[in-house]
Parts: sequence; structure tokens; C-alpha cells
Amino acid sequence: MLQWRSVLMPLPAMTKTVPATRAVTLAMTVLVTMTAHASPNDYPVKGFDVSHHQGLIDWSKISPQQYQFVYLKATEGGDFNDKKFQDNWLAARERGLKVGAYHFFSMCRDGKIQAQHFIQTVPNKSNALPPVMDLEYDTACIDRMGKDKLLQQIKVMHDQLSRHYGKQPIFYTTPNFYHIVLKGSFPHTPIWVREYKKPIDLNGRNWMIWQHSNQGKINGISTTVDLNVFQGTCQDWLNYLKSQHVQ
Repeated sequence: MLQWRSVLMPLPAMTKTVPATRAVTLAMTVLVTMTAHASPNDYPVKGFDVSHHQGLIDWSKISPQQYQFVYLKATEGGDFNDKKFQDNWLAARERGLKVGAYHFFSMCRDGKIQAQHFIQTVPNKSNALPPVMDLEYDTACIDRMGKDKLLQQIKVMHDQLSRHYGKQPIFYTTPNFYHIVLKGSFPHTPIWVREYKKPIDLNGRNWMIWQHSNQGKINGISTTVDLNVFQGTCQDWLNYLKSQHVQ
């Protein structure tokens, strides 16, 4: 990403007349940029994401003060469930972490089926983080959909998740997928970008979450883990949670 850091201005309080998508747009558009060499340490709000690949996690050893959020893999495609999701969901919430779930989008299935699968798996909790769609190239069906059809199916799932959970979904993606598929579309959808070298240039679009490493070490997790930061201050994070009705 760009060698600069952005500071989010405080969001206005949400009311019934201000849609969640508009509140997120406000957060993403009132950015003040400063010249700086961005590194993960520049961002105070930190999180991580896990799946069954992390095995048995001792959540009692993970500090909610050190990590402000965690995302758990829940589903993939139209019928795959992460075998550790339910256990991780209950244990992480009990530990006091802000918890969300993500879905790996498959080009082999249409968006409606994938949305229904996620909705059937992930509880609709007011204190849960917004749902995440993991969008990257699925080599199994890479030639099945052209760009227009792929964007259409992504929108179908995006809209169903938004209606069901009452929160603005987030897109997790790679720079490659963003520039080839997403660029110019979904202007109100926050971007969670994977880039292990430095924050990248999304051609004027700001990322909200940066996955900066897949080699993190966290007490209570025996394997390496993905590490993430939120772009903004601690108050910006609280404002974002409020905009999404996360209690």
C-alpha cells in the first residue's frame, strides 16, 4: 500500500435515518492523509483471524486488551463448514473478544446459495462484527465466471448478508483480485487487504483492515496465525463499531 498513514475522523452517532452503509462511507471518505512510513506498529487496533488450521486454541491465554478483534472462518462455497467454527465462536465470545465470521467465496457456486449457507451457520448476534466475504481466485473454477457474472454473484451474496445481519459486509481480498475484479465496484464496502510487504496502493481507495503477516505468534495458539490492523485510532474503532450497531 501507499507509504502513508490515514487517520479516520470521528463518525457521527448512528440513527435510524442514517443507513449503516452511509456511516461506513463517511468513515472511509473523511480521511486525512499524512506523509509517513506505515508499519503495523503505527496502528493501535490489532486483530487476528483463524480457522481449523490453527487447531485447538486456548482462548483463555489471549488478551482482549492486546487484540481488539478476531475473525473466524465459518463457511466456504455452498456446503463446507469449518470444523472449529462453533467451538471458536463460543470460546472467543466468552473470552470477551469482538468476534466476526468470514466466508470463502467459491466461483463454483452462485451467490444466493453461498449466502444461505453462511446465514444458516453464523448466528445473528448484535455484538458480532460485520460478516466478511473472502474474495480471491478459486483455481478450481477460475474459468467458470466472467468478470460481470462474478460481480453479479458477489453482489447477490453481499446484499443478502447485509439484509440479514443489518451490517455492512466487508470484502477481504488480495491486491490482484481487487485490481482485476473489484476496482470501481462496491464503493461503500470496506476493504480488508492481504499484503505481507507493506500497505499497498489501491488507486485512491483506502483499506480498512490490513492483513500484514501470516507468521504471527499468539499465546494460546500453537501454529502461526494471520495478523491484522485496523486503519485508525482506538476511538475510530469504537465509532466504527457503533456505526455497525455492534454492542
